Amino acid sequence: MRLILVRHGDAHAGFHGPISGPLGCRGLTDLGRAQATALRDQIAAEQQPSVDVLLTSLLPRAIETAEIIAPALGFDAVPRDCDLCEVHTGEADGVDWSEYDARFGPLDMHAEPDTPFAPGGDSWNSFHARVDATMWRLAEEHVGRTVMAVSSAGVIAASLRLRFGGLTLEAPRMVPTNTGLTEWELNDTTAEWTLRSFDDTRHLATSPA
Repeated sequence: MRLILVRHGDAHAGFHGPISGPLGCRGLTDLGRAQATALRDQIAAEQQPSVDVLLTSLLPRAIETAEIIAPALGFDAVPRDCDLCEVHTGEADGVDWSEYDARFGPLDMHAEPDTPFAPGGDSWNSFHARVDATMWRLAEEHVGRTVMAVSSAGVIAASLRLRFGGLTLEAPRMVPTNTGLTEWELNDTTAEWTLRSFDDTRHLATSPA
């Protein structure tokens, strides 16, 4: 089974303005749409990768990215999977970052790994547990197939931490590029994950990055 994780394009999301869960996310910027279009065009030109299943998280920035690349992969619609979302922000979704501390209290997710981001949201540990369970679930559901999942930087970084044992604060920071592709392969016999590529951005070589 091959699992290709794609980070969404550049988006109206960050640590200013509304906290960008499914409600607060305002989708892609013009740059983000150009990045996704560049990926679509490369896939169409090379007819690679060949994908059996295309999925997206529930975040508008991921949905928009997936919908742009879907035609090149031969898909008319893209199923949405909540487990592919970035850290669930719970009741903080859509709240302005400037109001976060006053409403929910300051939080260092590394120092307090079991404290949720907000009521109904993920903690550092529960987020990583979700990403781990999702990788194994997709592998069980799609044995011998290639799955492409449009997700977020946090999910891709979590997959690397989980497989390489880097959940501590001292682990190096891993931030994939917008629309970068990271490919995992699971050996169905040994149940071992192999990282085949990280942050493939060839499609951005002649496009805005």
